[in-house]
Amino acid sequence: MNKIYILISFLPLFFLGCKPDGIEENKVIQKIDSLDMNIFSKKGEKIYSINSPNSTYSIFKQKFQLKNTTINIYKDKETKYIIYSDESSLSNNNKIIQLKGNVRLKTVKQDEDILYADNFIWNTEENNYLLEGNIKFENKNIILNSEKALLGSDNIIEFFNPVKYIIKDDKNENKYEINSENAYYNLETESVSFKSRDKKVRSIIYF
Repeated sequence: MNKIYILISFLPLFFLGCKPDGIEENKVIQKIDSLDMNIFSKKGEKIYSINSPNSTYSIFKQKFQLKNTTINIYKDKETKYIIYSDESSLSNNNKIIQLKGNVRLKTVKQDEDILYADNFIWNTEENNYLLEGNIKFENKNIILNSEKALLGSDNIIEFFNPVKYIIKDDKNENKYEINSENAYYNLETESVSFKSRDKKVRSIIYF
């Protein structure tokens, strides 16, 4: 299990410990006007950075609560995804990230892929990102909608049944609207495949 190190660019520093007797919890919540924090692996590789103009830290719970969050997720020293949300929390020594409200995840490339959701959960010790509620994936070729999706380290997004997808035409207008079972969008090959409950591939579309 990899240890995680953090670099925080705000003062004062926090001294964490057990809850002293007679001290109310609301007296040990630190308000932070502007937070910029970088999370590193044991090897010194940057895992993610997080920014919030308004946040708090609970010493008792050892948990951050942040507003208007921006997160950059890194791969091989480069930004892989940028995520925005109305609010978020960091817990379990900053290993568990939960985002809520108008979550928007986008890829960093010329033709952006954007993934919308109500909620986003990421355990930094795993390589999967779970999104729930009003899922919408959109790029220049396709729109995919579902209530649950899983983005894996293989750059494939799995959309769980029921899935609705819309294929766009050359004028960026909706051309086809179809319902299906689970759908899988590959961010690298820009292709979408559909599988039935028996896991057999029903069709693959390349753009």
